[in-house]
Amino acid sequence: MSSPPSFTFSSPTSSATRRRRKSAFTSHVDLDAFYAQCEMVRLSVPPDQPLAVQQWQGLIAINYPARKFGLNRHVTITEAKKLCPELICQHVATWREGDAKWAYHEDSFKEMATHKVSLDPYRLESRRILALIKEVLPAAPVQRVEKASIDEVFLDLSAQVYQTLLERYPVLKGPAPYDDPTEHLPRPPTTALDWAADALVDLDKEETEEDEPDWDDVAMLIGSEIVRNVRTAIFEKLKYTCSAGISRNKMLAKLGSAHKKPNSQTVIRNRAVQQFLSGFKFTKIRNLGGKLGDEVVAAFKTDTVQELLEVPIERLKKQLGDDTGSWLYSVVRGEDTSEVNPRTQIKSMLSAKSFRPSINSFEVGVRWLRIFVADIFSRLVEEGVLENKRRPKTVNLHHRQGAQTRSKQAPISMGKAVDEDMLFDLAKNLLAQAVADGRAWPCANLSLSVGGFEDGITGNKGISGFLVRGDEAKAMLSVPGESSDGGRTETPPLNKRRKVDDGRIGKFFATRHESTGGSEREHELDDEFYQLNETAAVEEEQDAFVPPPSAQRSPPSFDPAESSKAQKPPDTDQTTPANREDVPVILHPRVIDSYFCDRCQQSLPVASTGEHEDWHFAKDLQAHDRNTSAESVAARPLQPAPRSSMPHNKGRGRGRPPGQTVRAEKGQKRLAFG
Repeated sequence: MSSPPSFTFSSPTSSATRRRRKSAFTSHVDLDAFYAQCEMVRLSVPPDQPLAVQQWQGLIAINYPARKFGLNRHVTITEAKKLCPELICQHVATWREGDAKWAYHEDSFKEMATHKVSLDPYRLESRRILALIKEVLPAAPVQRVEKASIDEVFLDLSAQVYQTLLERYPVLKGPAPYDDPTEHLPRPPTTALDWAADALVDLDKEETEEDEPDWDDVAMLIGSEIVRNVRTAIFEKLKYTCSAGISRNKMLAKLGSAHKKPNSQTVIRNRAVQQFLSGFKFTKIRNLGGKLGDEVVAAFKTDTVQELLEVPIERLKKQLGDDTGSWLYSVVRGEDTSEVNPRTQIKSMLSAKSFRPSINSFEVGVRWLRIFVADIFSRLVEEGVLENKRRPKTVNLHHRQGAQTRSKQAPISMGKAVDEDMLFDLAKNLLAQAVADGRAWPCANLSLSVGGFEDGITGNKGISGFLVRGDEAKAMLSVPGESSDGGRTETPPLNKRRKVDDGRIGKFFATRHESTGGSEREHELDDEFYQLNETAAVEEEQDAFVPPPSAQRSPPSFDPAESSKAQKPPDTDQTTPANREDVPVILHPRVIDSYFCDRCQQSLPVASTGEHEDWHFAKDLQAHDRNTSAESVAARPLQPAPRSSMPHNKGRGRGRPPGQTVRAEKGQKRLAFG
């Protein structure tokens, strides 16, 4: 008898199946003895050669050929050599005091006081493996890969399995029988599935291999093929072996990857979950190996899944609380709702060193800070700091002297690119602050960390990116609505002028309406901008008063043949400068709905009449103010200011001392009213 499939009982193309479902097919890929494999690949060691990775006087990784001799990470180097005389002990790469790059040193295990462990070689290989996995799988959003650690990843295979299933079995694309979405899917057309070399977990007690497979089994088979292709690509291109687990969620997949090591994959079908979990200690399950696991063992006097299955949910809730009790009840039955998260991001990075013996000077501490910064920056590069994808906000330093620990923190400027020199300067300043607090030496431990990561801002540009020069500026400032060959263009009118702030009265008059065109009396533009009307420069001397847009003349944009027919004011006499032969004639085209200003000799739109007259009034007021000020200054005799014989009273608070007058700021004028 087959278990109910986890697919919705309808056609895959129906609306019911388009609802978002939890990942049904997940894989966990785990590199076999990763650190040891990295050294084997680097040194080109044969796959059957025993090798262990050494850190100081201990072992941190042992390959599988060496484990056959009974070696584990708890034995010493001397004991390991006795058990396996052919063992190769390769020390990890280290940063040597004063060096700017990690390297492999033959005497590293003897120089613990002046060397620091570097895991960068393994991080680099991990990065290459992850990139290859993403290359083998389909592109996002079908691809969902979560990096769980330096040597393990989770794969959500659901989308790819679904696509492949429809390609191989087109019958699933059709509508539901009788258009009834509650109808079951048709039985799979195959009665035997080829699992190749996969390790299949035995079925539950009520299930047998003679039963016909259901669609869950077929989909799980497709998932195992995908993972097998990934593992094959990793070995053929990078020479690394890995183990994998394939099941319906992350928890079961992780348990499955460790079930048959090395270099194999385990498939846990839905019909085999209870059989698989029954032989486990629940302390092996993720999140149950620490204090919570110890609490459960103490409360129920067992550490096996089989015995915990017999505990009712009410008792679990009473003993552990509602949330924890309900979660534990589901977990031991193979349920896990966590999803593969392709955007798992770190929150902080730390580089530290315990000194034996302690260090005793600021200079030595600075040399170690240089190593810490290089170590952290190499990981920041992996996180995307060079592309400004993510960047830290703070840098923290911890300094321990005896039983006293000092912590210093500084912000990282968001306006500058993060690089090694910036981080080193910040770290050195923090160490100087810790030393300034007193009693900093001898120092037993020093650490540097960065945190507060946030997504970087991309696409920003400086102010120069908004400016235009040369030909582009000429094109933008060309006559609006008129092309060089006389044709009409769609270029929008120029609405912006150069701002001139000379402190005069003109800046207090806001424009109500902006007209198109430039000004013949405007200040000369910078060298990179195009002068619109060169003839305007000789019309009259530049005035410091900047007129409003309505009083600005538009550049000539009319046919010279038509300009001779321009209307003139009826009261223009023969003494006007426009009729003198020694002055260039400036013509003023008239258009419908316009009026001609007698004072400045130009045609303007009727809508701007009021504003233009206000401008003339303001200019007249300014001229009157200038004349009045000049007359008053000329009439006033110069007298020396009287010197007070009394000392200034310094206790006048916020008042002004006697005899002190208020001087006008630069550009200010006093208006004469009345």
